[in-house]
Amino acid sequence: MARLLLIAGDFVEDYEVMVPFQALQAMGHRVDAVCPDKREGDTIKTAIHDFEGDQTYSEKPGHNFALNETFADITVEDYDGLVIPGGRAPEYLRLDERVLEVVRYFVDREKPIAAICHGAQLLAAAAPLEGHRISAYPACAPEVRLAGGEFVDLEVTDAVTCGHYVTAPAWPAHPEWLRQFHALL
Repeated sequence: MARLLLIAGDFVEDYEVMVPFQALQAMGHRVDAVCPDKREGDTIKTAIHDFEGDQTYSEKPGHNFALNETFADITVEDYDGLVIPGGRAPEYLRLDERVLEVVRYFVDREKPIAAICHGAQLLAAAAPLEGHRISAYPACAPEVRLAGGEFVDLEVTDAVTCGHYVTAPAWPAHPEWLRQFHALL
């Protein structure tokens, strides 16, 4: 099975980090969860985003998520794929050149990348998206387009695979997003 790198940060969406971390392990993959400037055993805060009929999602405190690897110690060549959960974490992760270099490694080698929700912000900041159909939370559509990608407006339960990217709008798409990513691996 594959060895996967999951990059997260404080205020990552709770379900979008917990569910893929556990589900991909249940499928037999090794998943190393990291965050810049944090070490194995440290925790990051998560947020629970829900759709309650407002103009955008609501946000509530989530669980603490324990990292099982140290960002500074990873060797990207050891990984077969990359997982980028959403939430507010991609907002600031995209400002960290070290994180962008990791994303570019996977992009340049066309290794499988699964990004959900606001994870597209990190994709758009790291590399051009020309020729790729990318889904994300609808508020990220301008960034996908500015990076040259085609934004795909899907039902919240759907996902899309385009080349080595598997993307989806939000956590309700987990079954389809994880199925497509697993097939790509």
